[in-house]
Amino acid sequence: MRKLFRRGHLQTNTAAMSSKRIVIITSGGDAPGMNAFIRAACRAALHEGWDVYGGRRGYEGLINDDFVPLDRAATANRIARGGTFLGTARSMEFFKPEGRAKAAANLHKRGIDALIACGGDGTFRGAELLQAEHGIQVVGAPGTIDNDLVGCDYTIGYDTAVNTAAEAIDRIRDTAESHGRTFFVEVMGRHAGSIAMDVGVACGAEFIAVPETVTNLAEVCAHMHRKGPQKRFIGVIGEGDEEGDATMIAAKMKETYGIEVKVTILGHIQRGGSPTVRDRILASRLGVAAVEAVRNGASNIMVGEVGSSIVHTPLAETFGTHKPIRPGILQLAEILT
Repeated sequence: MRKLFRRGHLQTNTAAMSSKRIVIITSGGDAPGMNAFIRAACRAALHEGWDVYGGRRGYEGLINDDFVPLDRAATANRIARGGTFLGTARSMEFFKPEGRAKAAANLHKRGIDALIACGGDGTFRGAELLQAEHGIQVVGAPGTIDNDLVGCDYTIGYDTAVNTAAEAIDRIRDTAESHGRTFFVEVMGRHAGSIAMDVGVACGAEFIAVPETVTNLAEVCAHMHRKGPQKRFIGVIGEGDEEGDATMIAAKMKETYGIEVKVTILGHIQRGGSPTVRDRILASRLGVAAVEAVRNGASNIMVGEVGSSIVHTPLAETFGTHKPIRPGILQLAEILT
């Protein structure tokens, strides 16, 4: 039986609900899917009958009183675009009490009841301080390609980042295969190795270096020799590995073992581009969940997806606890590399 879903099929009794005015920001590093999150949070809030604003460039917008009204038209045709149309920044001023006081004053002046912030651990540190010092209702959502936040299986942007990195490494493999060369490919993740580990396994890398494990270059060298001369060798390096970044590790391989290594640093291409379907759906679900959390009076929490459920995690836990790499992927990498 075919079912038809029409706009207006779900009715909201706005008269029976308290009116709210909220602001949505994206903060810290951009992540594919942030636009989808803004769109979902905005439309969910409009569905509740609320007034919705966006703060430009994250906390900088709150400090500088730089707000823009959001409606359905403002969020149209955004879901497939990378980046964040509200802009983002790492606001050093907001981490000073004076900066937060200025932001709170602007929120109160505009009659804004709640802040919804999409970002990473730095974003949530700031949000917790704003709530503690000025009583602003704050709800966070995990938007970072690093997938380093507890309270969620995956962060918004992670799936796109690993797919982007995998496509690049597959292309590098063609050259490595043709010339029988060794390539070390550096991916993002200063303190978390999820991208390197997942991409390394997915692309058939022979060597994966991540901050969470000990890298033994002597073993890497022995592994190379076992493959024999003129055989391609792909290493995936998380930028925060204890032996250094890909350039530093390649220099050590040359100096200590006489092995020539070509280095490719993927850099910020991992943060751009159209989000995958998985990131669009995750962002959409978390955008609605953030609004529901505000409606239900929750504050100082992050909404995240664990399994198939939405969970609330205190903000302090998101930046106070390091998210480990999944044990299963570590074992898989050990067997397959």
